[in-house]
Amino acid sequence: MQVLSVTPEIFPLIKTGGLADVTGALPIALAGKGVAMRSLVPGYPAVMAGFKKAKAVLQYPELHGGKTSVYAAKVGELDLLVIDAPHLFDRPGGPYGDATGADWPDNWRRFAALGRIGGDIAAGAVRGYQPDIVHAHDWQAAMTLAYMRYGKAAGVPSLITVHNLAFQGRFGADIFGGLGLPAEAMAVDGVEYYGGVGFLKAGLQAAWAITTVSPTYAQEIRTPEFGMGLDGLINMRAADLYGIANGIDVDIWDPATDKQLAAAYSARTLKARKANKAAVEGRFSLESDAGPIICVVSRLTWQKGIDTLATAVDGIVAAGARLAILGSGDAGLEGALLAAAARHRGRVGVVVGYDEKLSHLMQGGCDAIVIPSRFEPCGLTQLYGLRYGCVPLVARTGGLADTIIDANDAALAAGVATGFQFEPDNAGSLLYAIDRMIEAYGNSSVWTTIQRQGMKADVSWDRSAARYVDLYRMLVSKKAD
Repeated sequence: MQVLSVTPEIFPLIKTGGLADVTGALPIALAGKGVAMRSLVPGYPAVMAGFKKAKAVLQYPELHGGKTSVYAAKVGELDLLVIDAPHLFDRPGGPYGDATGADWPDNWRRFAALGRIGGDIAAGAVRGYQPDIVHAHDWQAAMTLAYMRYGKAAGVPSLITVHNLAFQGRFGADIFGGLGLPAEAMAVDGVEYYGGVGFLKAGLQAAWAITTVSPTYAQEIRTPEFGMGLDGLINMRAADLYGIANGIDVDIWDPATDKQLAAAYSARTLKARKANKAAVEGRFSLESDAGPIICVVSRLTWQKGIDTLATAVDGIVAAGARLAILGSGDAGLEGALLAAAARHRGRVGVVVGYDEKLSHLMQGGCDAIVIPSRFEPCGLTQLYGLRYGCVPLVARTGGLADTIIDANDAALAAGVATGFQFEPDNAGSLLYAIDRMIEAYGNSSVWTTIQRQGMKADVSWDRSAARYVDLYRMLVSKKAD
């Protein structure tokens, strides 16, 4: 089966978060299940530097302000189609904004181009290639499905995966004329959204099926609290909505072979984690003692509940734990955490930024990882934590609730607990979970059982990839009908 994946980022070439990990790992997981996935991705500088140019498989003399070419490329096990459009994608900063974090004002044009090309490829524009199904990811790729619906690929099955409904790609009605869509598309059952144009909304409307990245999040987005203004549409499409939890690349995230660690280890050799813990203490200037180190590896935003964490820092330190925090985001939250580190020298350490290597070391050396998100479609850091024996403490929401078994009395007695859950947006509940964690940490047999149970969990892509294959097959059979 030939599947075209349309995505704004893909690991290892370009990554801002979990979306890239998913779109980079899924094609590899599907390869052993009779699915060949090609990924269409914008040619940001980091992407263009990642492969050698060959002959273009598709060319546009003019597309949204300049000449555009599409190159076929192989990067590792990934089969890519890369959009070379310097006027749209050859820019400093991130894939969606400049170095200050401000969105590029022409993002509508940039990702309309991605969608337009995706729609053309779905219709057979690349000689010798006809996808059986198109799989778009998030708002940046969502317009692919609108171009398919109103173009020559209306009969090609499609689905969209919502990695985070909070990001929707909303623009003013004045951009519609630049999209190249027929007039009837500017309607409530098309791309129109509250008087403007909604990229994600257009994709949700046009897709044959909608997936989210966990079963719980699939239900949460049907409510006004989590639906972000789209719950009405999502409920209308409820029969076509599926929740499929993400997996992780267990070859990259493997404590037994991870070269980013000071010492490799397995569930049988957990004592070797001590060398990694010492390395974390050194990197974050933490005092060395017998208590646990709790880490945070996150974007520092309101959605991630970092304000709740900042409120709880003094209580966490008072309980006897140390904190190692890696992330960047909201300047106010960065400042609050840096102030906490200044208040608690040797007990709280903060590194502002993104560091893939350091994130591996933290999972391998910290005792627990806290994820206090207000909402979390799936989350990957808790899965890394399970894999590395870094016990997750998670807010009871979305994929966090689906993937972590709380260490309540019954779960501890049965030997199935893998972490600790607490109520979202509640510093008191978070601190209670910290207290429970510290109590368990004080009993080495209980703690080791929790670690090993987590490390036994199947966090690979195998089951999730099998569910995607089933969904692809079902959609292709609908076309046959």
